Amino acid sequence: MPGPGNVGERVRNLRLTRRLSQAQLAGHDLSDSYISLIESGKRTPTPTVLRMLAERLGCTPEYLAEGVEPEQRAHLEVRERHAHLALLRGDPVTAEAGFDEVIARSDDPDLTSRARWGRARALEELGRVDDAIALFEELREQAERDPGRASWLPPVIALARCYHAVGDLGQAIALGERAVERLNQLGLGVGEEYTEVGRILLLAYVDRSDPARAHELGRRLLKSGADEPASVHYQRASMRALEEGTIGDSLYFADQALAARGDTGPTQSRARLSLAAAKALLRGVTPFSAVAQPDAVPAGEYGFERPRPEGSPEAAQEALQLLQGTAGLNGEESTESTIAKARALVLVGDLDDAIATLEQFLDTGLALSAPEHSHAVTPQPGTDLAARTQKTVLARLVLARARVAQGDPTAAQVVLRAASEQLATLPAGRPAAHLFRELGELYELVQDAERAAIAYRQALEAAGLSASPSTSTAKARV
Repeated sequence: MPGPGNVGERVRNLRLTRRLSQAQLAGHDLSDSYISLIESGKRTPTPTVLRMLAERLGCTPEYLAEGVEPEQRAHLEVRERHAHLALLRGDPVTAEAGFDEVIARSDDPDLTSRARWGRARALEELGRVDDAIALFEELREQAERDPGRASWLPPVIALARCYHAVGDLGQAIALGERAVERLNQLGLGVGEEYTEVGRILLLAYVDRSDPARAHELGRRLLKSGADEPASVHYQRASMRALEEGTIGDSLYFADQALAARGDTGPTQSRARLSLAAAKALLRGVTPFSAVAQPDAVPAGEYGFERPRPEGSPEAAQEALQLLQGTAGLNGEESTESTIAKARALVLVGDLDDAIATLEQFLDTGLALSAPEHSHAVTPQPGTDLAARTQKTVLARLVLARARVAQGDPTAAQVVLRAASEQLATLPAGRPAAHLFRELGELYELVQDAERAAIAYRQALEAAGLSASPSTSTAKARV
């Protein structure tokens, strides 16, 4: 553990432990009054005096100065790196424990800051997004207070991603656009930061039913490419930041330039962008290869989002091409890619392949039976179980859409009932509201007006709205 208090308190505690008087510690080189001033915090000893006191107290100068022995500091630095490695290999539980240990034991501001960043990322991966937001906000405030030490861009981009995840589209878009503005100031239109914040904004624009802005941004993102290695662009951004005096940004992009020389991150971030672009196309955005038409559809009567249209066959074909570049994704994003591919196959009329893909994902026809009530477990918000349940329900809805397109409404109804029972276990929120809305739309397609009305009402309730009698049979704009 770090030594207690400040330099003066550590000097006093060790002196008393060694049973020395202030005069004995001062010796012939210092005065006992000077020792008293150090111990009271009124004087800060010079490095020479620290070495002298450390020798007499039987410790190291580093311990007196910072409360941490060199061996302990090295151990904590290794622990922090191992926690980051655990995060990279998909083990956020181990990562969080490691970061917590470093934060509790470190007296080094830079090491503590890195550990707090890692802990926030681990919390995000664990689905504890509200906790992650609180920590990212602290890191952003710290970086904005001291721009000479750290860049505020990473926490702002992380916050945009987290706010989008919890459905706060206003905050996500405001932060994302702020980050893009800063990247444009630095002339950085490529790289992981530009791709990630663009991906977040693209999805947020679609969720806010702003297909025109989504189309414009998607075209720009997909056309952007590095005419030179990313490291060169990062280095230029670092020099621009240095010229304007924002040292934190300059240091951050210098580190990114060094990392980019042997990093595969851009490939991964490009795959994530391709997935986001494909999902946008399947939500009604005009194909990015075409010029967008003016969006003349007014906002929905609920005032915050229009119903999400399905994409056109042309958009679905372009989505399938984009999804070919997502093979390197894993975990939840790999699942999203599989479901998006099946949805695109339905739209282009390749129904057999779509159904085969979905039934393989759902473990060979598991979608055709409703979940057993006796074994049902209600997923909690922000848990991996809730995320898996959302994806399973979504896969069932796409499967039902394929059955409808096949002309088999009876099979579609069986799948929808299974999806409905599983969807009822999800906590309220925007993800559940989107799924209930699509459930209602599909019940309409199989001409089950009663269940459609129930689903639309549940969509409104999940979004935190009340369904009036006049809207109980209308589509929920969620």
